[in-house]
Amino acid sequence: MRAWAVHTSAKLNTAAEAVIVVLMALLVLDVWLGVVDRYYFHWQLPWPEIVARYLMIWAALLAVSSGIARRDHIGLTAVIMRVPVPLRRAVLIAVDLCVLALFLYVFWYGLGFAASGASRQAMIFGVSLQPFYAAIPAAAALASVQTVLAMIRDAGTHLDAPPFAETSA
Repeated sequence: MRAWAVHTSAKLNTAAEAVIVVLMALLVLDVWLGVVDRYYFHWQLPWPEIVARYLMIWAALLAVSSGIARRDHIGLTAVIMRVPVPLRRAVLIAVDLCVLALFLYVFWYGLGFAASGASRQAMIFGVSLQPFYAAIPAAAALASVQTVLAMIRDAGTHLDAPPFAETSA
């Protein structure tokens, strides 16, 4: 089960990071177009700023799952490292369960939020805001899956040998 979680988490993370790279490339091109438009061509395009906003939201929210998969998020370990190892593992699993509960909560209420975007329109494009609002439940679902996979993979041991630890040879 652990090997499956490692493999699945890595594959899912690779796919998410590929999507994030594409979104970030589009964001850079969009902002570049907006700057060139404003200072050189004076086309007065109304949409680059809005497109940039939604690209950034999607990229940032999808990147949360990457931080979870890599365990690169901020963690306060000063107190937990003083707890005996068996209890530490239980506490870390409990923290993962709380994180999972948070993401499931965001997913559940994000579905309603995304659905509410169906009846709203973007001011510039005149399109439904639902695809843009869907970033919240989509990112929360991906983060939930990565949290479960990281929990299975690490089983509360991720602070025992963190990636930044020095090894004594």
